[in-house]
Amino acid sequence: MNRKENEPEVAIFAGGCFWCMEEAFERLPGVIEAIAGYTGGWVENPTYELVSTGETGHREAVKVIYDPSKISYERLLEIFWKNIDPTDPYGQFADRGEQYRTAIFYLNDKQRTLAEESRRRLGLSGIFDEPIATEILPAREFYPAEDYHQGYYLTFSEHYKRYKLYSGRLGFIKAVWEENRRFRLFPERERYWLGWRKPADSELRKLLTPLQYAVTQLGVTEKPFQNEYWDHHEEGIYVDVVSGEPLFSSLDKFDSGTGWPSFTKPLEEWAVVEAEECEGFLCGREVRSRFADSHLGHVFEEPTPTGKRYCINSASLRFIPREELRRYGYIAYERLFRQNP
Repeated sequence: MNRKENEPEVAIFAGGCFWCMEEAFERLPGVIEAIAGYTGGWVENPTYELVSTGETGHREAVKVIYDPSKISYERLLEIFWKNIDPTDPYGQFADRGEQYRTAIFYLNDKQRTLAEESRRRLGLSGIFDEPIATEILPAREFYPAEDYHQGYYLTFSEHYKRYKLYSGRLGFIKAVWEENRRFRLFPERERYWLGWRKPADSELRKLLTPLQYAVTQLGVTEKPFQNEYWDHHEEGIYVDVVSGEPLFSSLDKFDSGTGWPSFTKPLEEWAVVEAEECEGFLCGREVRSRFADSHLGHVFEEPTPTGKRYCINSASLRFIPREELRRYGYIAYERLFRQNP
């Protein structure tokens, strides 16, 4: 029987304490409901007290009911992996025992394939030193937990926040994923910068160095010959340091002798926005990124193959090496380098 259009779908994940996993999923646009419960064991209609013995075979889990037209199963997998310690085979953080072991319970072949592929990609990412211990298992009967466990992160918010902090989960997530926040398990399905929204100024000041902030937000020009990329020759692409949107390619970079990174053209025609900028009687063309609206530099008419030289501040850029394009979600640009071995 074929699934009806717009019919909700179900995913089941065990990620240790179900309070934390319910919060992780229920806040996502496209998720209709996340239900805390028990699954994977052999005891019918288990209670919290029974499952807590670790002798029922059940694990604490969440049943995620979602609208596939608004959020994909791949995205749910990404959220799952980024809210657990996938290398722990004995539980999660302060919670030890069979009932807290992690698993993805698949309901069909498509979910199994995607789950296995996501685990493989995470293992190859180099983010974790230890092997991935999370199991991928066929779904079994799911039993909703007692009412007081449902929406616990909202009903008992203060206790929940303390638990998440002192259990070690919150610190682990921040330590691992703030450093690897651009990592995507399925980058070819997600150009995250297209939906990027500029954070508050106070947040930008935390995310950027003082020089990066001054250049991208205030239009300051960095010093020539004393910046990161003016004489950089590695193959790859340059992206906006704020949003990650792709801007320029090393294939179009050349040494202009000016002391700043120079390019003959943007990576895509739409990648940058040019605006007239005047100071006194002098006028030039300022270059800004399209989505983050970051100040990048200026463009000049010069005898290059395109008739233009894009003179860009290094502080407005982040470099993605050719071999890292797939990992960080820029798979579409691998073709540029396949055509230019």
